[in-house]
Amino acid sequence: MKQQPNIATVQTWRERFGTNARLPAQGKPREAVLEEIRAMAEREAERWRAGFASGAVYHGDREHIEFLNRAYALESQSNPLHVDLWPSTVKMEAEIVSMTAHMLGAGALGHEPGTPEGVCGTLSSGGSESIQLAMRTYRDYFRSKKNITAPEMVIPASAHVAFEKAAQYFQIKPVIVPVQDDMRANADAMRAAITENTIVVVGSAPSFPYGQIDPIEELSELAFERGIGFHTDACLGGFVLPFAEKLGYPVPRFDFRLRGVTSMSCDTHKFGYAAKGTSVVLYRGAELRRFQYFTSTEWCGGLYASPSFAGSRPGGLSAACWAALTSIGEAGYLEAARRILGAADHLKAELAGIPELRLIGAPLFVLGLQSSSADIDIFRVLDAMTERGWSLNGLHRPAGLHICVTLRHTEPGVAARFIADLREAVEQVKNSPHASGGMAPIYGMANSLPDRGVVADALAEHMDGWYRVE
Repeated sequence: MKQQPNIATVQTWRERFGTNARLPAQGKPREAVLEEIRAMAEREAERWRAGFASGAVYHGDREHIEFLNRAYALESQSNPLHVDLWPSTVKMEAEIVSMTAHMLGAGALGHEPGTPEGVCGTLSSGGSESIQLAMRTYRDYFRSKKNITAPEMVIPASAHVAFEKAAQYFQIKPVIVPVQDDMRANADAMRAAITENTIVVVGSAPSFPYGQIDPIEELSELAFERGIGFHTDACLGGFVLPFAEKLGYPVPRFDFRLRGVTSMSCDTHKFGYAAKGTSVVLYRGAELRRFQYFTSTEWCGGLYASPSFAGSRPGGLSAACWAALTSIGEAGYLEAARRILGAADHLKAELAGIPELRLIGAPLFVLGLQSSSADIDIFRVLDAMTERGWSLNGLHRPAGLHICVTLRHTEPGVAARFIADLREAVEQVKNSPHASGGMAPIYGMANSLPDRGVVADALAEHMDGWYRVE
């Protein structure tokens, strides 16, 4: 049998490395501390470095990682909150926003990014924060401009769960609209869902679950006609789709070239190949962005202003992000997209030869799979792939799994290994369809239980376990 990478758990780490429930009476030697971190990191890296992960690590080259680490180290003490002390990180953040805006069609407005009429934005800690910032901005903007006090967002069921999170945090009613059979947003149904309380309509480019690009042009035009916001979630595709278009792939317009798009989210820490912890949220015009800012004029600690949820922020992450964008450049991102899309094309061709599974829609690089046979439980296939070392994403409602193709999967032999393991996994499930254990029973229960509160409680209890020191 092929040797598979180590699959470690939090419990494994606690058993092997012990725990620190209290501060040690005497500090450990620095080199011993570094060695413990190094040992854990190296063991974890076995899987993602070999390409066994869906998404998660989008570049992964050792030299690139070392380069980002060096950039971070140079600015490890900086904090963009203190503009007077660290103007360098503020400069870099402004350039990151501008570079991203140019890439996403800002030039179509006829105004330079960063000017009052042009596309502008801020950095955030990740896609979830970018999305939450935009939704909170729309809430406050339309409360001010149209006196909407019971705001609603219209989102397709395939939209990232961060929109639901934003709705919960900021008391916005989420109007979740079922998608079409191809897992793309249903524009007619979303049109019907818009009310006088709607503040924003959402589309994905592409969606996380099945990698489909929603009909952004049609959806954004709906929003434009109604005088409401439209947000393109390009967290996953922002640094791939512009270059896929240049390579001749059929990429519909999804960015600021469309007059109805008023905001976008784009993750620099995914296919922008920055270190984890940065994303960009963009707005059509400075007036809208102003509603994202927090200011205080009466605090006894002095005048205070911050552009996003965080106060203090790690300037080292901004430096590493700036280093990634400026060192890779357009040519580098174009070549990365060529490699990723080529690997995805190869996988799609091979997947067509596995009749028990079917590809959903027409994805570019996030390949969603469902069972095409009643005899094949897709979650048992997921379990069988996990046994073989793969960390794939399980999907439900409807049941499926996906692999997000990254540069890790363009390395020699990785794609072939994935297809070979997937064929073996399907055969395993065919031969023992009722095997116990794994995630299949959990997903099966989650799909079937009518009381969603029970499922939510189970998830909360699972998270409680992350913070136990035993």
